[in-house]
Amino acid sequence: MTVDLEGSLSAVAEGSPLVNAVTNNVTVNDVAQVILHWGGLPVMSDDEREVDDMVMAAQACLLNMGTVSEEGEATMVTAGEAANEKGIPVVLDPVGVGATPTRDRVAERLSADLDVAVIKGNYGEVTALGGEAADVRGVESVGEYSDIATTAVACAQKYDTVVVASGETDVVATADAAYEVTAGDPNMGTVVGTGCMLGATLATFAGAIEDTEAAALAGTVAFGLAGEAAANGEFGEFHGPASYNVAFKDAVAGLRETDYDPASSRIEQVLTADAQ
Repeated sequence: MTVDLEGSLSAVAEGSPLVNAVTNNVTVNDVAQVILHWGGLPVMSDDEREVDDMVMAAQACLLNMGTVSEEGEATMVTAGEAANEKGIPVVLDPVGVGATPTRDRVAERLSADLDVAVIKGNYGEVTALGGEAADVRGVESVGEYSDIATTAVACAQKYDTVVVASGETDVVATADAAYEVTAGDPNMGTVVGTGCMLGATLATFAGAIEDTEAAALAGTVAFGLAGEAAANGEFGEFHGPASYNVAFKDAVAGLRETDYDPASSRIEQVLTADAQ
């Protein structure tokens, strides 16, 4: 799989996709900022009375289960159905699936009933959504997952979608193949909401790039490269998680102007369906 990162970044910036995010109230500002900094336009409509109209004007829809409530579940279903009707990509972030039966049920409903373009979760969430035993504490993956590529492919096959499993090494999987994306920095794990921001990134890229697999790979590697650029001090010194968070957002906004490695050097196919 060849990814044109420069072309992908330009497509996002020039296309300015409107992304409606039904997301949680912990990281809603981070999600909006990242969508904007990539070049998209964020809108955070979460009112069931209007969300379908807002989605109809958008180019992508993000559903994030971070603080899922009964009202939030209904809104996500309405938003997802509107996105399916319009034919725009839905990115699902099943935050905390595997932690409680309620989240398991909501994630299964959204994944199975909607036509989801991309599912983004940490290793534990992807494993739980795939129907395997997972160790998720709160919204964090705390278990060991030695064969996450195979698990991600199985999850992609189960829901007929692209799956992004985020962790020390990110994995992007389809029903036919899995790729490891080696990009990022440990400092990203010190900031609350980087997972939510990755979901927002994937929705923004999917709203501008027609090939969903290419959009997922480009978005994942771009997100990691921004984390590296911030850690390398290319966007100012940082002194801890708070200032790193600022540098990271600056890196997202300025990544196109930096001298980053070619995407192909960071993406390796590690599994094909025949090899399972």
